[in-house]
Amino acid sequence: MREIVLDTETTGRDPLNGDRIVEIGCVELVNHLPTGRVFQRYLDPERDSEPGALAVHGLTREFLSGHKRFADEVEDFLAFVGDDPLVIQNAAFDMGFLNAELRRLGRPTLPMDRAIDTLKLAQRKFPGQRVSLDALCDRFRIDRTHRTLHGALLDAELTALVYLELLGGRQVGLGLEAEELLELTVATSVTIRPPRVFAPSPEELEAHAAFLATIKDPIWTLA
Repeated sequence: MREIVLDTETTGRDPLNGDRIVEIGCVELVNHLPTGRVFQRYLDPERDSEPGALAVHGLTREFLSGHKRFADEVEDFLAFVGDDPLVIQNAAFDMGFLNAELRRLGRPTLPMDRAIDTLKLAQRKFPGQRVSLDALCDRFRIDRTHRTLHGALLDAELTALVYLELLGGRQVGLGLEAEELLELTVATSVTIRPPRVFAPSPEELEAHAAFLATIKDPIWTLA
């Protein structure tokens, strides 16, 4: 089963007011586990980021102007995500921006029923508690000390780990080959004992014969 964990960084909070995507990050999962395949692009939004958004991701207009626009990367993006489910923290936000970009290009939008929202999964599992990505990383003891600023690919990687925990923990999808199971169950140092001898001794044979002699009309003597 293939899924794509996805995150975006943007110039602001509202695509209907002209805010644009400045970075897309995707992580491929197969059977809920990362395969190592990722998709990441910085995008020229052709506008400045709002101060609040810039403080979050740190992607300046000067830096982004050296990258391609969404229109130039859309084919590669759509090819990577395919028709597979999209795992997103706060899916309404990212899907809103992606679909706004697709509408500008006259392309079909992504249906919301493709999205698996880890925010909603966490709200159901931990009602009334904080379920931001940072809070969930803290809850599940996922290391994010290397995360000084938000980044789409980095946040997608953290979301993938959170998603795995929300599904039941790191034992999900655990597959061990027979040889690995053998290594886990067989002790590495075993003392081999010589085989025991179970043949009866002469004394035991004599006692057994005496016992049989006390049995009246034993069936093994009947012919």
